[in-house]
Order: sequence, then structure tokens, then C-alpha cells
Amino acid sequence: MGNLILKDIHTYFGTSHILFGISLEVRQGECVCLLGRNGVGKTTTLKSIMGLAESREGEITFDGKSLVGLPPYEIARMGVGYVPEDRIVFPDLTVRENLEIAAKPPLTADIPPWTANGIFELFPALKPLENRPAGYLSGGEQQMLTIGRTLMGNPRMMLLDEPVEGIAPVVVQEIVRKIRHLKELGLTILFTEQNIRFATDISDRAYIIEGGRVRYAGTMTDLEEQPDIKQKYLMI
Repeated sequence: MGNLILKDIHTYFGTSHILFGISLEVRQGECVCLLGRNGVGKTTTLKSIMGLAESREGEITFDGKSLVGLPPYEIARMGVGYVPEDRIVFPDLTVRENLEIAAKPPLTADIPPWTANGIFELFPALKPLENRPAGYLSGGEQQMLTIGRTLMGNPRMMLLDEPVEGIAPVVVQEIVRKIRHLKELGLTILFTEQNIRFATDISDRAYIIEGGRVRYAGTMTDLEEQPDIKQKYLMI
């Protein structure tokens, strides 16, 4: 459970053609990264999966069920959680209220559901802040809260858009540890990133996107052995 497949996806915003035949696969329990510079189509790929961008050609399946044309809430109900880049929180609600408002039961009874206290165990820095309005949190604290709120929906797969963008290095290391832990728990993860060091720390495989097309697909080890590709597409 938790397999995602994109085949030849073409996505548009209005009349603008953004993705040109994106194909990729994320298998159950994997942590896969979409690498690339700003504006190359990484975020649009995640939005296409979540039904937030229009895919006019190609197929997207999650556990064999098509996602194309479904509204985002139905995709979420199928077990796909989405953490957007802009770390949207409910600023006037407390940290605990932000978590509890997103709670829903897991899709299968054999999976223990996430609770607010479970999120505080995952991110101990949030516990002393549980009664603070989320609008007063730092960027790193808001990112922990946004990840925690998505987990409260008990997803089988999580999509993370630039999870450490603009976050202090000490918080980056904390998020690295927690993403590794979530992977150990069996959660399937697809995330976008520009920071190849961060991606290497947690990814099984990577896809490099440039100009709305996949330019590289392989393991992080293989990518490390191809400095020409990193130089060309990642400005390393």
C-alpha cells in the first residue's frame, strides 16, 4: 500500500504548459526527492498529484486508483497528505487546536492513529508551545506544526514541498531526523528540494527536473558519482 505512479503527465496553468511528460514512481516505504532549481516544475508536480493543478494528459495512480480529475479533498481521503511550501497555519488557533482540527481516523484499523500528544513526542519543541497561537511561532516551529497537522490525518503517503527552505540549520537537522523516523514507521514520502546535501541525508532515490521534464532518475549514490549532472542541473 502506498505506491504512486505518474505516467507522461502534462500539466497546465491556464494556457501555460508547465509539465512536459513527467513520469516517476514512488514505492511503498520509500523516501524519494524531486531535485531542481526554482521554477522547473517540482511544486507543480506535487500539485498535480494533489489535484491542485490541471493535468490534461497522462495518468496518476495511487495504489492502482486514478487521481486525475479528483478534487484535493478526495485525494486526501485516499491517504495522501500534503505539506505546502508556504507553511500555512491557522494563526489565531493554538498549536494544539491546529493539530486537533486536522484529526481523522486511519484508513485501516491496524495502524495506530496520530494524536496531538504523539506529535508533541515527535516534535518536543512544540509541547511548551501547545497553547500559543500558531501565528506567533518561528518559521521552523511552523514547519514542524504543518508536518504534524498533516500527520494527524494519518496519511499513507506524504508530499513535502521544500520542507527546510528558509529554516535555521539546527532545525533542519531536527527535521532530517524526524523524516527518517517517519520513513522507519513505514510512511511513504515524496519531497521537493534544492539542497542536495539535505536530500542525500534522507532519500533513497531522486529525480532531477528541469524545464518541466525529468532529466535524471536514479539513486543518490549514483547521482554522487555524476558531478556533470549535478553541475548542469543543480548548480553544484
